[in-house]
Amino acid sequence: MVFLALTIAGSDSGGGAGVQADLKTFAAHRVHGLSVIVSLTAQNTSAVKGVLDVSPRFIEAQFDALREDFDIGAAKTGMLSTARTIRTVAKNLGDYPLVVDPVMVSESGGRLLAEDAIETLKEELLPKAAVVTPNIYEAEILSGMAISSLEDMKEACKRISRLGCGVVIKGGHLNATDLLYADRKFHIFPGELLDGSFHGSGCTFSAAITANLAMGFDLVDALSNSKAFIRGALGTAYRPGKGRVNVVNQTRTSFEEGYDPVRLALRKAVSELEAMKGLHRLMPEVGMNICHARKGAVSLEDVAAVTGRIIRVGEMVRAVGGVEYGASRHMARVVLAAMGFDGRVRAAANIKYRPETVEALESAGGFAISSFDRGDEPKQVESTMEWGTKEAVRRLGRVPDLIFDRGGAGKEPMIRVLGRDPDEVVSKLRRILGVVCG
Repeated sequence: MVFLALTIAGSDSGGGAGVQADLKTFAAHRVHGLSVIVSLTAQNTSAVKGVLDVSPRFIEAQFDALREDFDIGAAKTGMLSTARTIRTVAKNLGDYPLVVDPVMVSESGGRLLAEDAIETLKEELLPKAAVVTPNIYEAEILSGMAISSLEDMKEACKRISRLGCGVVIKGGHLNATDLLYADRKFHIFPGELLDGSFHGSGCTFSAAITANLAMGFDLVDALSNSKAFIRGALGTAYRPGKGRVNVVNQTRTSFEEGYDPVRLALRKAVSELEAMKGLHRLMPEVGMNICHARKGAVSLEDVAAVTGRIIRVGEMVRAVGGVEYGASRHMARVVLAAMGFDGRVRAAANIKYRPETVEALESAGGFAISSFDRGDEPKQVESTMEWGTKEAVRRLGRVPDLIFDRGGAGKEPMIRVLGRDPDEVVSKLRRILGVVCG
């Protein structure tokens, strides 16, 4: 599956910020970047020499071209220098999460947002946003108050949120602590103050959030991941020109640095499942889940899964919640039991059992299949899933690709698909669909 993210911003001829920084950030996250360019700037690492705004008609033409061809996962706005541009963008936005970076002044000191456009931004764009990402200076303008402490940041967040969006105030100009306020809850992301002046940091941070939202992360995880990414990008910043600013380096930091690889792999797999045609045909009555364990996992808290499971919605499947450790008991026990025999098998998902499904898969070949009978379960067993998995392994002599049982009193029959990681489980599910559904 290809993840798609859109940047709606100005071009930086110096390559350090704007659309150029956004697209480099998307690429670092393995996300395909799309762009609507709303203005051109003549700038370098020392100054903004000039700004040329793109006409509303051509902005709309870019939106139309993208709308015809792409299923956009998330979008961000950067420099929108005039009220007319803001109105045009707001009118053409689609139904996807929007991150608004309210760019007002460049690091080199150039004014990038007209005074009369601020109210338009607040009234027409922010109500459409999932989150707005002002720095301290921009947050003071949007909130109408001075900010000099964490408590001030909290009050400013509340004021800005009344415009209809989540808020993350970046503390790089104050205490390096970023503060997210969403759904009436605060989330604090500490950081370290760095010496020097940086060009493109705001663009890179908001683009990283956008890429994470496009990949399916929720807002809190997107912020946490993006904080880790920007830390690496700032830590490897460099000076390509004669100016005194350091250009943020999006290309020498992996988007996986600082991320939890278990949850990241699982989140990607969930997105693959949601896009998989025909998967609803394999959906059990109790819903589906997919889990992934840490290396050397020993407890349920070492296994990540989807909170609330994956359910059928018409002819599609959708994850009810996010990806968290300890979110599954049944599937986690299957994986933990399998790891007791082969520590490389760390992922599993469950699908609907039908006798004809098992028969078709056995006839097709290519799957190691085993089973257990709930009727044989000893009375003293604490976990059916743990016992059943071990019994299936004992019968086959190794960890199977598929473990099924025919159910019991009040228990739905089920097939469990096991693999080394979520990607392998997804691959096996595709093969199963190919056999069962043709």
